[in-house]
Amino acid sequence: MLDSVMSDRTFLITGGAGFIGSNLVHHLLGSAPGVRVVVLDRLTYAGNLDNLAPVLNDSRFEFIKGDICDRALVRVTLSRVRPHVIFNLAAESHVDRSIENPAEFVRTNVLGTFEMVDAALGFFKSSDAPEGFRFVHVSTDEVFGSLGATGLFSELSPYQPNSPYSASKAGADHLVRAYFHTFGLPAITTNCSNNYGPYQFPEKLIPLVTMNALEGKPLPVYGDGKNVRDWLYVLDHCEGLRLASERGEPGQTYNLGGNSERTTLEVVEAVCAALDELEPRAAGPYRELIRFVTDRPGHDRRYAIDATKAGQTIGWRPATSFDQGIRSTVAWYLEHRDWCERIAKGIYRGERLGLERKSAE
Repeated sequence: MLDSVMSDRTFLITGGAGFIGSNLVHHLLGSAPGVRVVVLDRLTYAGNLDNLAPVLNDSRFEFIKGDICDRALVRVTLSRVRPHVIFNLAAESHVDRSIENPAEFVRTNVLGTFEMVDAALGFFKSSDAPEGFRFVHVSTDEVFGSLGATGLFSELSPYQPNSPYSASKAGADHLVRAYFHTFGLPAITTNCSNNYGPYQFPEKLIPLVTMNALEGKPLPVYGDGKNVRDWLYVLDHCEGLRLASERGEPGQTYNLGGNSERTTLEVVEAVCAALDELEPRAAGPYRELIRFVTDRPGHDRRYAIDATKAGQTIGWRPATSFDQGIRSTVAWYLEHRDWCERIAKGIYRGERLGLERKSAE
């Protein structure tokens, strides 16, 4: 049973129509009857109201179309909504896209985070802020750079971002830290490993492989396929965010990882195995579609998270094994082909991204 403290609380989620954000919306609304959730989202290519369709008519839910860089909108929203917790998830998040267009990542991830923390500080110091107000900034393990064959990222690991995406997220993390230490904003930062699960935009590995496989298309694997990531089921991540907002200490950071290190090739093969079980291919096993392609520039070799601190301080541990999560995720995509088809008819059609840098002009 979730904590009773959830009752009668209001949450503002920036980027709540995206992958992690929409899962967090569903998770919070399902946690207690008195919960209210407000989403602020610009609805870029990865933000999709289809992700929120199950709750659009829920009286406890509100959607605001808007940009976190819009200072006036953000400040008016905070004053009107009066959230107990802000979850800042609005971000450009795909490394390949950051290679093509770094400027958009700096705009949203750095400048947007500045507008959010600055507005949150004004709200916190006003008479509108409820007791126990928290600002939870959601970040990534990519800010720490690349690991060797051994070792884990901890909350004390130095920042060594290697892509425009991770550099922009590192800048955002530093702004949040500065607003706590300089101004007293009750901010908490979480750094998570690779998420997967329902509603993930299909440029990311697992949904891309699933959709390509169902269409009989090649399954691209970058380089030699031996790059390692720690995989975290998105609903486990959402529970970690909830616990961080309730039990986390302002000024602290918490690493959230899945304890599920896998090479890229192992992930693709796991998706293929799940598809072989759930929807066998007449032409043969799905793994026959795997193709190795040119690696992307600056591709970090290995990430892995040490989530010991989160376990000891906020009582969070991942509950879903990688095998369970992959099967559940593939089953979700098979059951929601209409969602996949609507996405495919939009801006993104499964093309390769991140091979060239676009001009900032």
